[in-house]
Formats: sequence, C-alpha cells, structure tokens
Amino acid sequence: MKEAVIITGALGGIGRALCEEFHAHGFYVVALDRSAGSVAAHDVRQCDIRELAVDAGKRLRLAEDIGALLDAEGCALAGLINNAAIQILGGVTTLSERQWRETLETNLLAPFFLAQAFLPRLEASHGAVINISSIHEKLTKTGFVAYATSKSALSGLTRAMAVDLGSRVRVNAICPAAIHTPMLEAGFAEKPEAFTALHEAHPSGRIGTPDEVAQLARYLVSDAPPFLTGSCLGLDGGIAGRLHDPV
Repeated sequence: MKEAVIITGALGGIGRALCEEFHAHGFYVVALDRSAGSVAAHDVRQCDIRELAVDAGKRLRLAEDIGALLDAEGCALAGLINNAAIQILGGVTTLSERQWRETLETNLLAPFFLAQAFLPRLEASHGAVINISSIHEKLTKTGFVAYATSKSALSGLTRAMAVDLGSRVRVNAICPAAIHTPMLEAGFAEKPEAFTALHEAHPSGRIGTPDEVAQLARYLVSDAPPFLTGSCLGLDGGIAGRLHDPV
C-alpha cells in the first residue's frame, strides 16, 4: 500500500519544501493552503486552516473527502504535517482579542483538531503527526507575545498528545530558528546588513533552509525509530545554546 501525507500551509516557503521532499520520495502528497496555487503534490486543496479549527462540519467533510481520495488511490495515511501558521507581531499593550483568537485558532487549535479528525487513519497505519513549532517555543523577543505563546503551547500539545496516544501514533515537533524563505528575505530587502548579521549570529554561520526542515520531517515520518515520540527537536544552527550578553 502506498503511503500518503497531508501537509498544511503548503504554498509557503517551508510548505513547498515539505511537499517537494515527500513527493520526491514517493509519498502521495495532499497539500492544503488558504491560497490557490500549484505545488509538488498529487492533490491540492484550498482551505483556511483557521476555519477548520472552529467549524467541526468543515473538518468532518474534509476528512471524509480526503479519506475517500486515499481509499481510491490505495494509500495509507503515514503522516500529518501541521505546518500552517500565522505570525502577528504585537506586544502586551497592543494585541487585540481578535489577534489572539486568530493566532491560537491557526497555530494551536487547528493542528489539534486536524490530528483528531484523521486519527483513525493515522492509528491504522501507526503513522505520525509532525507539528512545525518554533524556537520561539522557549526563546523569544519583543513583539512576539502571541506567536511565542502559541508555539510554546504547540510544543506542549505535542508532548501531551504523545503521552495520550502512546504507541498508536508518534507525535513530534520541529522547532526551527530563522529559515531562509522568500518571505523572510523580502523582510530584509532594505536592510541587507541586518540579514548578514542574522546569519552570523548563528554558530552554524548561516540560517536554516526550508529543505532542512523538510528532510527532518520526512525522517520523523518514515525513518525515525518508533521510540522517538513526544520530542521537540531544535533545528536552529546552535543559536538556542548561545548566550547573548550586552557586552
């Protein structure tokens, strides 16, 4: 039986790399994104992950539709990669209730409810859930209050789900530091010196690439030992271990 993966946030920099990695290694790829577009996948669906978090009917229909597709293709669901996320910048005095809800529904609730919706298929194949968390789960900076909180909660959810599901489904998280995506590069278009400094701040001498996130995700789905579950794996070029003093 062929193996399939579902990847959310498929049209972003990391999402595209995830699709390409799994597709290149023979997986049947189902790609989800709120925007329309093409990507290396067998089936691309436009849907808003946040809506799936708050609308049980939409989740049920999506699970039924994708389930029917996988049955028709003779595929077992080997992995769910929860990659979709939003990053709303704001501090304690400026974040609104709407911004909090949007952040938590997208970055935390959607991954949980999608895993719940596809759990029977993941259990049947002894599959894996991979949550794309962030270095912000533990280390953050000014203006990332909602985002850092949501990623810390996602890593906590990863550990709790692993405990709850035991050997039935492996659940792990990847916690990347800065990743060289087109969106990140565009943000530094007018300050190249700051982009160079960002690279140099990492002990690795550079920031990460989307391909490196994708390679680790595929390893966790297909090659990792079954005993590896409930882990939040840093992919950070060593920066999480670096002490930043003012002098």
